[in-house]
Amino acid sequence: MKIYHTLDDFSRLPFAVVTSGTFDGVHQGHRKILTRLKEISDKNMGETVVITFWPHPRLVLKPDDDTLKLLNTFEEKAELLKQQGIQHLLRIPFTKEFSQLSSADFIKNILVEKIGTKKLVIGYDHRFGKNREGSFDQLKVNAPQYGFEVEEIPRQDIDHVAVSSSKVRKALEEGDVTTARHLLGQSYSITGRVIKGDRLGRVLGFPTANIDLDSRNKLVPAEGIYAVTVNHAGNRYGGMLYIGNRPTIDGARRSIEVNIFNFDKEIYGEDLTVSFEKLLRADSKFKNLEELKVQLQKDKESALEALQSNNQ
Repeated sequence: MKIYHTLDDFSRLPFAVVTSGTFDGVHQGHRKILTRLKEISDKNMGETVVITFWPHPRLVLKPDDDTLKLLNTFEEKAELLKQQGIQHLLRIPFTKEFSQLSSADFIKNILVEKIGTKKLVIGYDHRFGKNREGSFDQLKVNAPQYGFEVEEIPRQDIDHVAVSSSKVRKALEEGDVTTARHLLGQSYSITGRVIKGDRLGRVLGFPTANIDLDSRNKLVPAEGIYAVTVNHAGNRYGGMLYIGNRPTIDGARRSIEVNIFNFDKEIYGEDLTVSFEKLLRADSKFKNLEELKVQLQKDKESALEALQSNNQ
């Protein structure tokens, strides 16, 4: 898959089959659109193009609103689109100036003249252009004069898989990573760099890697203990991950730390990707460290059981 970070990097294609949107999560609803994109492209010997906007428009238009948490960083989104077989990913930098572009200019200047769109596929109720003025009806009216066709994925097709990015976010905020995995089509993951902690886990017999996330806008699931899989340097391990402020030792800030099973390496400064498989329990305050240690052993047994079950 080729990635273009500005419109100037993109060269017009002979037969572009295009869709556009934020595609946060690249969930099952998005994949319905991407599958149709590939079907049309294969039938017409065309090339698939996904237009996405980065940063997320809400982060630009409402910079003081810190309530939006994203399911993907741009790099994660790009990797998921690559896995779906998309050939071209055009990342348009979203700015306040770009937000003033009219829907008519978006169609003429970007879809037609810059990309060479011959077929446009959109999800139901897709809006675009200044003040979200552009619609499927407008596209249908304009498409013939510009020489492209437009197709809308029917609402019932998207609803059939019962998924939206907001549903995924809600599930994760409740710690329901099992439902999130069903909606996404794969386990939800976070990526970050391993930083030094206070090494309490090592004292307890469960050494952990403390994770500093790549993005402050990345959604972190609810506090608790999770069974996870961990990817480090291309190798995959089982593990259990903790999210919380460590109430047993009166921690003052949220910690994200993972105990990786059958792993004994110094990896400070290196990246880890952690995929959530199952919520084991909510965060709890214990009377002392010995009681916490006993619980951690139970958590490990539960995590191993959950991971084995998921792999069957």
